[in-house]
Amino acid sequence: MSDQSSYTPPTVWTWDSKSGGQFANINRPIAGATHDKDLPVGRHPLQLYSLATPNGVKVTVMLEELLALGHEGAEYNAWLINIGDGDQFSSGFVEANPNSKIPALWDRSGDKPVRVFESASILFHLAEKFGAFLPASGPERTEVMNWVFWQMGSAPYLGGGFGHFYAYAPEKWEYPINRFAMETKRQLDVLDRELAEKTFIAGEDYSIADMAIWPWYGQLVLGRLYSAAEFLDVESYRNVMRWAKAIDARPAVQRGRMVNRAFGEPHTQLHERHDASDFETRTQDKLEAAAE
Repeated sequence: MSDQSSYTPPTVWTWDSKSGGQFANINRPIAGATHDKDLPVGRHPLQLYSLATPNGVKVTVMLEELLALGHEGAEYNAWLINIGDGDQFSSGFVEANPNSKIPALWDRSGDKPVRVFESASILFHLAEKFGAFLPASGPERTEVMNWVFWQMGSAPYLGGGFGHFYAYAPEKWEYPINRFAMETKRQLDVLDRELAEKTFIAGEDYSIADMAIWPWYGQLVLGRLYSAAEFLDVESYRNVMRWAKAIDARPAVQRGRMVNRAFGEPHTQLHERHDASDFETRTQDKLEAAAE
């Protein structure tokens, strides 16, 4: 790798497919499908195509929380999209999300299927559809939406910024790590100050704002992202830690974290979810034992 301090950008940038980094094999400067493949469709009204990254976990947590409230219409099929293998570039997935990012949802509950992409859009769609986890009107609704959009604008600095340069870049470079560590800690301080005065991020009620923020910042302080908890001194954000642990203890959150998970301990992985009983019968540890 060349000395980054001596790099002079060319007049016109061109794509170097050998640029390095953990995800170099799937990154490219063009959109569209790379291969023809239809998406599978199950029996439920909601069809989710995802992976248990923080953005994917937002939606599976929401769906499991809705089911826990008794919303039978929130039953869903969750299909694994392995982004490392390029599943997101299939023709079927590009039809669901032309941006080729997980998660993507087809809502087939009406006369005509509706595609929903971008995690915040999916959360909002489901909250509106079932009348849950989002106030119907007024300042309380606006505050929830404030924090949903805060997360969408802030987390790229945590993931694509700090996470990339701290954990995934081919070499460790001081400037970008310091730059994005500073911003990540500033964001944690924003959350910590807000959570000093209230139970959840938008007030006293659990909402889609918590579901949007927790998979990123909650899991960060719980030591599940980038092996960076000590580096970022996450224990110093006591209010964020209290909030993160409280949400982590919710049974629906524990189930949501498992769905479309293809890494970690086998008993935490439910690659596909088609029925509530799958949590008891189709985790990877049970499937592997059955195959022996």
